[in-house]
Amino acid sequence: MAVNFNGKIMAQTINNPEGLAYTMQTFKHSILGLLTCLLTLAVMPVHAAPTIQHWTTDNGARVYFVAAPGLPMVDIQFTFDAGSARDHDKKGVAHLTNSLLDEGAGKLNADQIAEQFENLGAEFGTGSYRDMALMKLRSLTDQALLTPALELFALTLSAPTFPLESFERNKKQTLIAIQSQRQSPQSIISEAFFKALYGNHPYSAPSLGFEESVNALTRDDMVQYYQQYYVAKNAVVAIVGDLDRAAVEAIATQLTKGLAAGKASPRVVPPAAIEKGAVITIEHPSTQTHISIGHPAMTRDDPDHFALYVGNHILGGSGLTSRISDEIRNKRGLAYSAYSFFSPMRAAGPFLMGLQTRNDQASDAINVMFTTLQEFIDNGPTTEELEAAKRNITGGFPLRIASNSKILGYLGNIGFYSLPLDYLDTYNDHINAVTIEQIKETFKRRVHPDKMFTITVGAPPTEVKAVTGFE
Repeated sequence: MAVNFNGKIMAQTINNPEGLAYTMQTFKHSILGLLTCLLTLAVMPVHAAPTIQHWTTDNGARVYFVAAPGLPMVDIQFTFDAGSARDHDKKGVAHLTNSLLDEGAGKLNADQIAEQFENLGAEFGTGSYRDMALMKLRSLTDQALLTPALELFALTLSAPTFPLESFERNKKQTLIAIQSQRQSPQSIISEAFFKALYGNHPYSAPSLGFEESVNALTRDDMVQYYQQYYVAKNAVVAIVGDLDRAAVEAIATQLTKGLAAGKASPRVVPPAAIEKGAVITIEHPSTQTHISIGHPAMTRDDPDHFALYVGNHILGGSGLTSRISDEIRNKRGLAYSAYSFFSPMRAAGPFLMGLQTRNDQASDAINVMFTTLQEFIDNGPTTEELEAAKRNITGGFPLRIASNSKILGYLGNIGFYSLPLDYLDTYNDHINAVTIEQIKETFKRRVHPDKMFTITVGAPPTEVKAVTGFE
């Protein structure tokens, strides 16, 4: 079965901090879906971090492999440095190129590709995001099924045909999605938030592009983009499954040999420094005001990652028990949900605080959010809060690596963001090593309320007090 992770018309706007955003959809009626439901917990012991093996193919693709015996299946993910950060002056080209990869390959059309994957009980999908583009396969390891599934996957990787009819149809679907997003407060605020934070940086534009930029795209743009970015040296191959090293080496060679070696994309440039924040109000006919507050903050390989992550877990990342939720929801009833998170990316991804509230409460909610943040920066967490956060994070970690698809997401991110091979082995150690003083020092150095943009969509807030650093 073929699945496009961006739904053919939708693209995720922010990369997930812990690499769990790119899991495949499970099909209720497929053989693999049934096996996954029955045997997920048999993939590997939840107390042990998986052993990661790594090598590079002859044409330069980086391969990361975890053996997962017990479940007769294999998950494969190609992560290309081909996200919308590479759009340049053709906004939307990355998304549209990725959406066409299963529309035709070799002599097969879209229906034939989908039918063949389905007949093999295999799942295929693609996805496009700001940093990266994905192609995925899940198959049973029975050679009668795996061999043709790999051949078909290799064809979609190395010989997409970008049919003109499919290009025109997907282009129209993308334009419809862009128009639809104009009516969605969440889409409006997301686009405004990234524009405010990133200005002319590649992260500024939405992954779907803009109406005028998508209208200007041609099929030749898709072909040129594919030829430049879907190459071996620009790829990370993650494989998790019930196979040995020799078999996986053969699979990696088979899947990458049809790709041009090409060149690795240069690292995305850092965003420009923000000198002073601002309040941006967007009027929208709604009884609720959507609020996003933040600034660029953290790369995925940032040395401050664990201190910021643990600190934010206490501040706004742990649901109803977080500081922000307690102040906004529990004590004042200003919103049903209030949160904060870091979204680390290849260049500095955003720190974001957000909520929805009644229009007449928007100003109060913003002021409480900033007051809570400033108090945390000034004083840090309590000993009790830090210990509870560590228990929560480390206690939940085994579940994050309890299935093939979850491990696959980590492998893709470890390779793409050049994280150490022992990242999973040392994860809990890094969490437990974080101290109160480290959180205080890091937040004071890295989080700046006066440099944050406050975006509201709804009725404009009546008053934003001086605690924000601007009016």
